[in-house]
Amino acid sequence: MSKNKTITTDDILLVLCNSVKTVLTKATAKPINYSSMVQKINKTCLKPDLGCFVLFDGGFSGLIIMNFSADSALEIYRNYMLNMGMQENELATSHTADDVADIMGELMNQIAGDFTGVVGHELHTSISQNQPKMLTINKQVILSIDTNLDRPQARRVTFMTEKNNIFYLELAMDKTEFIKLANFEERHAFDADSIFEEEKNKQDKSNSNTQTKSNNENLLLDELGI
Repeated sequence: MSKNKTITTDDILLVLCNSVKTVLTKATAKPINYSSMVQKINKTCLKPDLGCFVLFDGGFSGLIIMNFSADSALEIYRNYMLNMGMQENELATSHTADDVADIMGELMNQIAGDFTGVVGHELHTSISQNQPKMLTINKQVILSIDTNLDRPQARRVTFMTEKNNIFYLELAMDKTEFIKLANFEERHAFDADSIFEEEKNKQDKSNSNTQTKSNNENLLLDELGI
């Protein structure tokens, strides 16, 4: 009899860490890395200078918090905007600017979306997220999940930017285990980008064929003197 594989809270945390790394690396075109050491913590907090949190619910419930220093927030914001084609002189210079909070909130939304998508694909369960909230703060704020958790667990992971600026990811959720049964079937990952690209290629090919047909018809009319 084959041994069933158990997926724990820490495996789910690893999925979240990879979502943070993947989304921010792609958005900024700069490397983002995280420590291989995970801290067990007793409470989750929003900390200065920029804190963001998002709740998720469904197959299991939890709270994601990201705490950015002023330097790490500005570096990620500026790299993202420059990667999007913005000019240097058009960028905010302070982490308290509304534009910085808006962009960091949008990136947090992308991270949560990637995380829920991977969880749905790999664990065959569904979780939904609320809209991330981004706050500029100068004092520590303790956050907890407004739900009954039988065995709450909390973890903190340290992330580093290209310039070695630090930010932190915190995850709080109920202790849970997913057991992969022997008849577990892997699902094909849904890749929206490849579908959009395929549709674009089809459209470009269709437009090209239409243009070629039109050109051939014009040549025929010219030959006939019409």
